[in-house]
Amino acid sequence: MPQKRLSVVVTRRLPEVVETRLTELFDVTLREDDTPMTRAELVAAVASADVLVPTITDVIDAGLIGQAGPNLRLIANYGAGVDHIDVETARARGIMVSNTPGVMTDDTADMVMGLMLAVTRRMQEGLAVMQADQWQGWAPTAFLGARLGGKRLGILGMGRIGQAVARRARAFGMQIHYHNRRRLRTETEEALEATWWESLDQMVARMDVISVNCPHTPSTFHLLNARRLKLMKPSAVLVNTSRGEVIDEAALTRMLKARDLGGAGLDVYQHGIKGHPDLVNMPNVVMLPHMGSATLEGRVEMGEKVIINVKTFADGHRPPDQVVPAML
Repeated sequence: MPQKRLSVVVTRRLPEVVETRLTELFDVTLREDDTPMTRAELVAAVASADVLVPTITDVIDAGLIGQAGPNLRLIANYGAGVDHIDVETARARGIMVSNTPGVMTDDTADMVMGLMLAVTRRMQEGLAVMQADQWQGWAPTAFLGARLGGKRLGILGMGRIGQAVARRARAFGMQIHYHNRRRLRTETEEALEATWWESLDQMVARMDVISVNCPHTPSTFHLLNARRLKLMKPSAVLVNTSRGEVIDEAALTRMLKARDLGGAGLDVYQHGIKGHPDLVNMPNVVMLPHMGSATLEGRVEMGEKVIINVKTFADGHRPPDQVVPAML
C-alpha cells in the first residue's frame, strides 16, 4: 500500500516553482490569491491539516493552536522570524515548528546598505525633485549628504545578518561596532574588525549609523526606547530591517520631526504595514514595504527550505530547521 501523503495547507501565494514542487510531494492546498488568510480560514486550516505553512502575516497564537486538529504536527514557517508563532504552546501540544534561517542573510544585508546610502546621500529628496520636474541643474551646495567611509556603524544584533552587514560596511570603509547578548568569538571579531560594546547605551551614544538586526522577542521590545533614542547623536541615522517592535516608533517620529536625528531608513514598522503617518512625508526618512528579503532567488530558497523541513518530517525525522523555545 502506498503511504498516505501529508495534508499541507499553504497560507499565501509562493513562487510558482515552490508551489509546483510542494504539489508533487504532498497533498497541498494552495492559496488562490495573495491575500492573508482570515482568522476563520486559519482555524479551518489548523483543524484539517497535517502541516501548516504560514508566513509572517499569519498570527499563530495560543488561541489558534488550541483549535488545531489531532493531525497537525508541524508548522513549517515560510520565513526565519517566528515571533508571530506561539512556539511554546505549539511544543506543549506536540506540534513542531520549523523556519528558514540563513536564506535571507545576504539579501537583507544588501538592503541595509541600500537604506544607509539612500538616507545619508539624500536619494529620496533627489528622486522627489526629479519626479516633480523641479531640478534646476547642478550646484556645488545642492543635496549635500554624508559619505559612509570613516563613519562608525553600530550593529544591534550580530547574528548572520548583522555579520553580513559588517562585512559589507567594512568594504565602504566604515568602523564596525556591535552590541549582542553574547560576545562573538575572538577570531570572528578580528575577521570583522568589530568592537563589542557590553553597554548598549554607551554604543548608541557614539555611533553615526545604527543598524537594527536583532529579532523581536519580549526582551527586545522597544529596546530602542525614547530614552535610548535620545542618546543618539543629532546627526546619526537609524536603519531597521529587522522588526518594527524593537523601536519605539512614536518616540522616533517625534525626534525626526524635531530634527533631533539625522534620518531613518525603515523597512519594518511597529504596527504591521502601517508606519507612523507622520513619517510618510519626511524628507529625511526612507520607508520601504518590508522588501529586505524580496529577491526571487531568496524566496525560492526559502521555499526549498520549507520543502526540506516538511519532507524530512514526512520521512519520520525531525526537521533540520526545527525551532525550540530555548532558541528564542
